Amino acid sequence: MSIPDIADIVSAALLILGGVFFLAGTVGLLRFPDVYTRLHALTKADNLGLGLIVAGLAVQAESFAAVGKLALIWLLVLVASAFACHLVARAALRRGIEPWT
Repeated sequence: MSIPDIADIVSAALLILGGVFFLAGTVGLLRFPDVYTRLHALTKADNLGLGLIVAGLAVQAESFAAVGKLALIWLLVLVASAFACHLVARAALRRGIEPWT
């Protein structure tokens, strides 16, 4: 195998694995019983899935600038999803929604 073939395989594997984590987050969103466990499943799985997809794209990137942009996008999404998750959980708590036991 030549070097580009290995890079293509690694990139494809990371992209597929990232898609699997997005799917797992979606299944968790649909299957878990309350808002708090749904938020946990969605944010954790989607953040990891996006990280794997960014890694898969970074393998194929043509420059370090492109890799830096991808990493910056991932970091911004991590921060935004943490804030959004916190706000939704706080709103649910203020409305009196109890965690599932």
